Amino acid sequence: MPPRTTQKPTRRPDLALQRKYGGLIAGVDEAGRGPWAGPVVAAAVIFHGKPPAGINDSKKLAPAERENLFSKIFAAAHVGIGIAPVGLIDEINIYHATHRAMCDAIEALAFAPNAALIDGNRCPKLDIPSEALVSGDALSISIAAASIIAKVTRDRMMTELASTFPPYRWERNKGYGTADHASALREHGVTLHHRRSFRPVWERLMMESAA
Repeated sequence: MPPRTTQKPTRRPDLALQRKYGGLIAGVDEAGRGPWAGPVVAAAVIFHGKPPAGINDSKKLAPAERENLFSKIFAAAHVGIGIAPVGLIDEINIYHATHRAMCDAIEALAFAPNAALIDGNRCPKLDIPSEALVSGDALSISIAAASIIAKVTRDRMMTELASTFPPYRWERNKGYGTADHASALREHGVTLHHRRSFRPVWERLMMESAA
């Protein structure tokens, strides 16, 4: 079983864990495990320059801050992005689809890393050393940067989808199970971008088939 770090973060993320391994170290994180609609997106980041100021866990940053850091991270790092679409999520479940996206993000890097730091409590199956870090986006600046890349990438995708499916308000809820999303699901039904393996969507499909 891959090693895990479970200490409670007491500082802003830094490069200490990267220095422990040495070489090219990728930080890996995902966005979108919980929504009812849309893909799950993972990012892998290897800094080759000085990380831009202000990087933190994407959940602690305002949308404008994430957008501002997005291009700055690309300028200072090698970045890989992996996307697991809805069909794959429904086929192999969200856990395995997330790990597939993480593997794809690492494969998309311009340089193969010597090791990977993974946000979470389990590592995907990789051919390089890896370490799972609970609250890793608060510990490793590379993971924090990956969380920003994944979040901004997915948010942009959901905003684009929202223009075609306006009742679901994905530009606001990003596919999560908010009240307005639930109301639209009841009124307008299930779209091709909904995760049919997720209970609220599955229940709506059962209602439609029983009608």
